[in-house]
Amino acid sequence: MAYTRRLPLLVLLDSTIVLFSIFVGYFVLNPYMHVYTIPMLWVSAITLLFSHHLFSSIYRLYQKAWEYASVSELLAIVKAVTFSAITTAIVQVLITHDIYIRVLGLTWMMHIILIGGSRFSWRVFREHYVVSASNKKRTLIIGAGAAGTMIARQLLKSSSTDLYPIAFVDDDIKKLKLQIYNMKVEGNTWEIPQLVSSLDIENIVIAIPSLKRNQLKRIYEQCTRTKATTKTMPMIEDLATGKISINQIRDVEVEDLLGREPIELDMSSISKKLTGKTVLVTGAGGSIGSEICRQICKFQPEMLLLLGHGENSIYTIDMELKKSYSETIKIVPIIADVQDRTRIFDIMDQYQPDVVYHAAAHKHVPLMEYNPMEAVKNNIFGTKNVAEAANAFGVKSFVMISTDKAVNPPNVMGASKRFAEMIIQNLAKESQTNFVAVRFGNVLGSRGSVIPLFKRQIKAGGPVTVTHPEMTRYFMTIPEASRLVIQAGALAKGGEVFVLDMGEPVKIVDLAKNLISLSGYTEEEIGIEFSGIRPGEKLFEELLNENEVQKERVFPKIHIGKAEPMGKVELYDIIDSLNSKGISEVKEILVSVANTKFNKDKDLLASNG
Repeated sequence: MAYTRRLPLLVLLDSTIVLFSIFVGYFVLNPYMHVYTIPMLWVSAITLLFSHHLFSSIYRLYQKAWEYASVSELLAIVKAVTFSAITTAIVQVLITHDIYIRVLGLTWMMHIILIGGSRFSWRVFREHYVVSASNKKRTLIIGAGAAGTMIARQLLKSSSTDLYPIAFVDDDIKKLKLQIYNMKVEGNTWEIPQLVSSLDIENIVIAIPSLKRNQLKRIYEQCTRTKATTKTMPMIEDLATGKISINQIRDVEVEDLLGREPIELDMSSISKKLTGKTVLVTGAGGSIGSEICRQICKFQPEMLLLLGHGENSIYTIDMELKKSYSETIKIVPIIADVQDRTRIFDIMDQYQPDVVYHAAAHKHVPLMEYNPMEAVKNNIFGTKNVAEAANAFGVKSFVMISTDKAVNPPNVMGASKRFAEMIIQNLAKESQTNFVAVRFGNVLGSRGSVIPLFKRQIKAGGPVTVTHPEMTRYFMTIPEASRLVIQAGALAKGGEVFVLDMGEPVKIVDLAKNLISLSGYTEEEIGIEFSGIRPGEKLFEELLNENEVQKERVFPKIHIGKAEPMGKVELYDIIDSLNSKGISEVKEILVSVANTKFNKDKDLLASNG
């Protein structure tokens, strides 16, 4: 409806401008040069009028959004007006064998000025009287490059945002004091606190999508020294499939500060493993499992089996994936418990998957200390069931999600995952299936992780509880962990324990301070309390013990560990004995064996027959 009302108005406006231009040209020059006869004047005017509308249609002058007009729109106007004048000149030649160059030249010039002015005046009016309302928040843009100027332009032209750009900041000294959209590059990022104060800035937008994480952290630290709200735009990996738009400006997240740089995957090797294949993901409703499913869908498997014990979580990921991939991938939700051996074997027999990603596990360290048999049943027997079913039905590749807590574990959860690793390592020695495990540390934002807990505590007004001031952990984002798991699976030859490079460990107390700041509070307002180390926790996590260290990488951020499993007969004897042991004995056996103390402990060996 808006377009149908707008078109007649533009046609009427242009018609008036065209006729006005040629008649003004005639009346200005004719007294001195006697350029036109009246009949020729009308023929030229009608020709110019019709040719203008023709070329305006060809160059879509009536379809353009002139509030966003720029150089490309100006070029379209010049082309339409020029070709209109050329057409009029041709008609003049055909009728009079002459061209009235001076009149056409003056008409052409006025035509461009008036058509262009009518269009661009709307943009100027909108930017200065519609968009720049007094209730908008004064905004400083960090980055005067392509992304920063694009963001500035969108903020200037948008009436739906409450941000209004005032100035730029950029570390490129060549840009210092330059003007972009009438806004000056006022200084560099080290001057942010002073500039925010002097310019009365309320919001800061970090508009450098290629910024490395450590650089972003440094800039954000400068921003936290002000009272302005800090926002950012998506990183380059998030912009790969679409254009930057105003609604992509978002708050800075802790993932931006603690995550690492994205890496390029070997798409070819992954495609060979997944494209057109049947893929089974256990624990598909969990944080890691569901993200693995999202990443797998990008490689267009023929069928994706979503296996999980919780119907709500499986329903959620099933609906999400079917919304985007239902026409290209057969997605099958399966409610099953990995502890149910018969059910798992039936599923493997029915669907005959080519690849299995085993993400189902209990992962909460303190809870497993209180419930060690649940860790045994889910993490050990569950893995044994899925792995042996994969072996029995000829699955080509089996990838188990493990943890850094499997290294020298003082706790039940970590020990149970080390047992699970040894199960698949032993199966790899005798199976045609490529069995591998992938170890990584904590995942930012996963269910049961520290970040959601901290966010709830901050929302409740604090305090944020940290177990110990020296507690450190490795962190990576859910998408990065999931992509590297898929890449490791593509590299597998069988029997490896892949270890993801987690970067530098992070102090949990620093993480808490960052989250408090990101939430718009000070440490004094929320507070941090130290609650003491919980059962089974270590101050520092490891990804490999000293006997497993292998520095060479098989792929960026992926190492192969040298973790050696216990022999299958001994391992299975111990696993079988766990059902008859009490809680304290189960804990002792799990931790002792997982720490490779079994062969040295004769009393423990005797107690297990």
